[in-house]
Parts: sequence; C-alpha cells; structure tokens
Amino acid sequence: MDKILVSACLMGHCVRYDGGHQKLLSQTIDLWQKQQRLVVLCPEVAGGLLTPRPPAEIQSATGQVMDIEGNDVSDAFNRGAQMALSICQQHQIRYALLKESSPSCGGKFIYNGEFSGSKIPGSGITAKLLKQHGVRVYGEQDLNDLIKMVNQN
Repeated sequence: MDKILVSACLMGHCVRYDGGHQKLLSQTIDLWQKQQRLVVLCPEVAGGLLTPRPPAEIQSATGQVMDIEGNDVSDAFNRGAQMALSICQQHQIRYALLKESSPSCGGKFIYNGEFSGSKIPGSGITAKLLKQHGVRVYGEQDLNDLIKMVNQN
C-alpha cells in the first residue's frame, strides 16, 4: 500500500507561518489516515523555523527565500526539503499532497516574492526537489487526481 507525504497544515496541524492550518476535509484523507498511509510533515518547521513566523517568499531574481523582515531563510527551507526527500526515499513514497502557493510546498504556483499577494507559476523549494527525484506532487485542489492515481496502483 503506497504511502503519501502530506503537508502538516493540510492535516490540521497549526504549523503555517501565521500559526494556523488549512485542514482538508476529505473522507479519503480520513481513510488513508486510518490506514496509516499518510506521512505528515511541515518542511518549514522540520527545517528549523518557528510557528508563528514572518511570511516568506522565493525571490524570483535570486531564488533565495526571504521573509518579510528581510531575513534570508533559504537554509531552513532547504533543510526541510532535504528532510522531506529523505522521508520519501525511506518510505518509497511516490506521491505528495502539498499546500499550493507555499514557498516550500507550492507545486504549480508560488507568491511572486514581493509580498503583494500576487502568484506566479512556479514550485516551492520542497515541491521542486521532490519532483526532481520522481515524486509526483499534488496540491489540495488536485486531490481528486491524486485519489485516482493512488487507486490505479
């Protein structure tokens, strides 16, 4: 039975930068959790960042992750991404359900690095690393596609 890496905030853990969560309400997620298929992780917290914390965005010009106060938090984001990859390799995880738009977990879109609320096409640090190593990344809006993929295997 395939295991799935899931962003902790989507499971209701209060790990977001603002101290909140983005819990997904899904019977399938509940079932997968009961089946112990889910491996829950917040790469930002795993990388050493606190909750709450200043919001951070990837700077398009440099690729660095800067928080709104001007601190370079790239190292923490990279550590968290490496931990996520290690977990995926350890558990032979092929699928990840990650929080879209996050500078760690966004799979299709991230914020533009200007703290303006505008999104651009792109991937967060963790999502990008996982994709480079063959893990299929899904955002919460793609949950039905993930369910279909998992049920095929």
